[in-house]
Formats: sequence, structure tokens, C-alpha cells
Amino acid sequence: MPSPLRILVTRRIPEAGLSLLKKKRGLVLDIYEGDGAIPRKELLKRVKTADILLSLLTDRIDAEVMDAAPHLQMIANYAVGFDNIDLVAAAKRDIAVTNTPAPEVFETVAEHAIALIFGLAHRIVESDTFTRAGKYHGWGPQMLLGNDVAGKTLGIIGGGAIGSALAKRMHDGFDVHIVYHDIKRNSLLETAYDATYMTLPRLLKESDFVSLHVPLLPSTRHLISTAELKLMKKTALLINTSRGPVVNEKALTRALAKGTIGGAGLDVYECEPLIDCDPTDTLELRKLPNVILTPHTASATHEARDAMSVCAAKNILAYISGKRPENMVH
Repeated sequence: MPSPLRILVTRRIPEAGLSLLKKKRGLVLDIYEGDGAIPRKELLKRVKTADILLSLLTDRIDAEVMDAAPHLQMIANYAVGFDNIDLVAAAKRDIAVTNTPAPEVFETVAEHAIALIFGLAHRIVESDTFTRAGKYHGWGPQMLLGNDVAGKTLGIIGGGAIGSALAKRMHDGFDVHIVYHDIKRNSLLETAYDATYMTLPRLLKESDFVSLHVPLLPSTRHLISTAELKLMKKTALLINTSRGPVVNEKALTRALAKGTIGGAGLDVYECEPLIDCDPTDTLELRKLPNVILTPHTASATHEARDAMSVCAAKNILAYISGKRPENMVH
């Protein structure tokens, strides 16, 4: 009788996917039940007996981890992105890698980006803080004035699935003019939502809102820094629901403090989980009123996280059945 395949799950994920794996005979699940991300030492210990690793974006899966796992055949990443995995090292060791780009995730992240746009434009968080502090003493014509969203220009950097979902909702729902930048043009985006392709500098100059939807690659690290921020309108809002290092956080904090741009909505951070990379300086995003900060929760809905769980499980089940998983990264 063949030995069971051991799956190391580095952190408990929604039961929707785990239940699929539990139903499959010949699989043994080793789920890390600790509070927070699995410690490095614990990961290196547990992975020794794993045939399959179901990892999360908080896990750094590099050559050291792979070399500690002599039986490892597959890494099923519970995330759309896979910048936490050394793909070169995986390829050298003939280890399959998959991700979880479930359609529900695209919808959810697009909705979160929209929430940040409106939250900033209408100063929702500032207004909530103002009201809770007992400062509201009656209506005033100049009190907490924001800006309309309808009819403005939205610049989308990254015209993939999430960028397209955002374009659809903002174009169809709010009559927003869509401009976009990507390494390649998206004809569907242009025809369906009347989107205009632009160079990055032109997009930054013309947009009222700029939303980032690119993967973290060497070419996108600090894609937005001091020079790019200076190109933006003083009233412009920057939204980042992609990966923190796409933005030079210190440059952004300076720009926000100086009024170079109007505000920012951030769901991801350059030195995550730290909100500020350099605790020794006086620049603190958390102290700026023109910023909305969320704790990497753009995909945090029951629907999206369940779909990701099922997607990860189906990738594993396909692989062990000798089929090519739908979401192979390489």
C-alpha cells in the first residue's frame, strides 16, 4: 500500500478547501495552528516530511526551505501573488508551483480599491473621527469638504483582471474616464470601457485617482517614488492594493506630509507588517489625516477567501491525479 502524501498547511485557511483535501483518501494534513504566521524554525522542521506545501504569502519559500524538504513535489500558494516564492529555486528542483487567482478575488480587491477611493474623496475616516471626538456641533457649508468622484479620471497601473474589474465598475457605475498603463496593451479594456492607454508619466499627470494593480517584480519595485509622485496632481489620490514595495513608502510619506499629492489609500506596506519602514525618523503614515490604512485586507471577504481555499485544494488534487493544475505558475 503506498504511503500517504503529507501536506503541510502553514496556517489554517477556510474550511471550504481543507474539506476537499480531507475527503481525498491517501492525504495527511499537517496544519500549523499557531497564532500568526508559522515561525521560520517551525517551517523548516515541519517541511522535512512534506510532499506538498500549502503556503501563504507571509511565508518566505526559498532554497533553504526547499532543501529542507527532500520529498517536496509541489508548492500550492494561497495567494494571487507569488513573490514570496523563489521560482528559480523551485524550477531547479522540479517543484511545481501554483497560485489562487480565483475570480472572486479580483472582484473583492476591485471593490476594496473603490472603497478607498470614495473613503478618501469624501473624507469618510476623517469625518468619522471628527464626529466621534464630539467636534460636530451642526451643519456648516465649509466643513470637511471633499471631492466628487463621478466624471473624474482614474489611472489604472496594471490592466489585468483586477484592474479590469475596477475599470468596469468605475466606468459603468460612475462615468469615470479610464486611462491605464501596462507592459502590454489590453484591447478589451479599451473597447469595453473606452480606456486610453498612456505612458506612465502621462497617466500620473492626468489622473485624479491612481490605482496600482501590478505584481511585485524587480521592474515594479519602487515603481512609484519621488519623481513619479511629483508628476501627480496636488489633489490626486494614490491607491495601493497590490504589493507594498511597489511604492517607495518614505517618498510617499514625504509627499503626503508636504501636500505634493492629496492623499493615499494603502492596504499593503513596504516593510509589512510594519507600517513605517524606518521607526527612527519622524515620518509616520499613521499620523497623517489624508491617509486611509487597511491591514492587507483587500481580499478579506468570506466569498473571496473561500474561493482561494477551494482553488488551492483543486490545484493540489489535480496535481496528485497526474493532471496539470489550472493555476500553474511555472
